Amino acid sequence: MKPARSTSEMPETYSDKLLAFTLPGRNARGRVLRLDAVVNEVLSAHDYPPPITHLLSEALVLGALMGSLLKDEGGQLTMQAQTQAGVVSLLVCDYRGGSMRGYADFDEMALASLGANPGLSALFGEGYLAITFDTGAGQRYQGIVPLEGDTLAEACETYFSQSEQVPTLIRVASRSGGQGRERVAAGLLVQHLPDGEEGRERLHVRMDHPDWEHVTALASTISHDELLDPDLSMEAIAWRLFSEDDEIRVQPGAELARGCRCSAEYYASVIARFPAEQQREMQNEDGRIVVDCAFCSREFAIEV
Repeated sequence: MKPARSTSEMPETYSDKLLAFTLPGRNARGRVLRLDAVVNEVLSAHDYPPPITHLLSEALVLGALMGSLLKDEGGQLTMQAQTQAGVVSLLVCDYRGGSMRGYADFDEMALASLGANPGLSALFGEGYLAITFDTGAGQRYQGIVPLEGDTLAEACETYFSQSEQVPTLIRVASRSGGQGRERVAAGLLVQHLPDGEEGRERLHVRMDHPDWEHVTALASTISHDELLDPDLSMEAIAWRLFSEDDEIRVQPGAELARGCRCSAEYYASVIARFPAEQQREMQNEDGRIVVDCAFCSREFAIEV
């Protein structure tokens, strides 16, 4: 029997837009996306070498997958990977209502000594990953986990299992078209939802629940080629993976776009909070305070 699909007549989802889906019979939910123009616009702010391009592409996918779990449109997710002695000193990206941005700071000479395809441990050493959810309703919570495993996706799975006790599977794919062609990045996230009925065991503390084992067995079959295939819609991916289930509910999500929120007005409001003496110390010889936005590689000269 084929699974029941969404009754919506909306067009199918391809690049630069999220798709949410649920498996009611398995108490599971998922997100799937493919980044095209968005990831290339973010990467264009700096001349990143290939290993950093790959790393930041993965981070942008993860930020959107996890950020889309927030119910409030004003909510924001910020993901920050940091180390004191690694090649990459800082990797940060955030997501709010489909608006995405990201930046990486690294030691160029140290990176060159690592070869073509350095792993996560080589890039970060003894690093950590901090994931912060701001619900947009005055609630903010953060989880911090070691940067362990082979990929950022594995570190994010660890965050959900340790900090939220929610079984989570994440798959991310990224590649360059070669010969100057643009990068494409994509990802899939599936989670087991908690059972909130009073007096019953909560599903999310059972990592070996039969429904979750079924979901992970199917979701794990996704290939990089499928995630990155421009001719395969997000709906087709969900239906292909979970064709054995009786019902799949799909819901188109947010349009994705690069969205750095920097502006001269914003920085002026921040600087105004500093005492006059500190503001004078920040000024250059022209009497202005120059602020450099690392996300979009722009400078703002603020009059004080």
